[in-house]
Amino acid sequence: MSKRVLIAGESWVTHSIHTKGFDSFTTTEYNEGVRWLKAALEGGGWEVTFLPNHLAARDFPQTAEALAAYDVVMLSDIGANTLLLHPDTFVRSVPLPNRLTAIKDYVLNGGGLVMIGGYLTFQGIDAKGQYAGTAIEDVLPVTLSRHDDRRENPQGVAAHVGDPGHPITKGIAGEWPALLGYNEVVAKPDAEVLVRVGGDPLIAVAEFGKGRSVVFTSDCGPHWAPPPFVDWAGYAPLWNNIANWVSGK
Repeated sequence: MSKRVLIAGESWVTHSIHTKGFDSFTTTEYNEGVRWLKAALEGGGWEVTFLPNHLAARDFPQTAEALAAYDVVMLSDIGANTLLLHPDTFVRSVPLPNRLTAIKDYVLNGGGLVMIGGYLTFQGIDAKGQYAGTAIEDVLPVTLSRHDDRRENPQGVAAHVGDPGHPITKGIAGEWPALLGYNEVVAKPDAEVLVRVGGDPLIAVAEFGKGRSVVFTSDCGPHWAPPPFVDWAGYAPLWNNIANWVSGK
């Protein structure tokens, strides 16, 4: 049986201004941060569909029925506005389905949702992630703040496993490499916090309707997940455990 996951986000464009005395010029560079996560899941037998931010705005599925083609949906460093404001709605004022509501319905109908931390997930930098108060928050195991929720830890912060017997953490032995930051959230009463970082949830899980959801409040790649973390022997088993559990596989 095939296992299908949709990853949305994990891309950015950097536009730089180079000033040299009187003169200046610009350069533009496109980057993706998905390669570690994608390789880990593909190594575990998952068929990965990746929608970078600029494509997700138009191509992310609009209904719970369309999302049901995937066992798991992962949102990573993609702001709520990218999903709310389809180009046809933003530019041409065409009414279209609310894709945040579609994701909620997808979970309630049996889908698996994973939100991964970053500058534009949860609330994010300057609160621009904007997931607080949305249908997505309804099906997350955590509640979100209304302010910038980043917790930068440039010195490194260690993860502490609270439940080593859960299917997500089982078999991942030894000390986890340090992380450089995360989004601060609060676990809902019915959620289970499996791993904490800085005293806050790093991995929390819950069930909603027929489906499940997981949050990983740090990043799946740099900068918050530095090379020792993405190169860690436990990285691929962890992400496969997350995908397998949240999908009910």
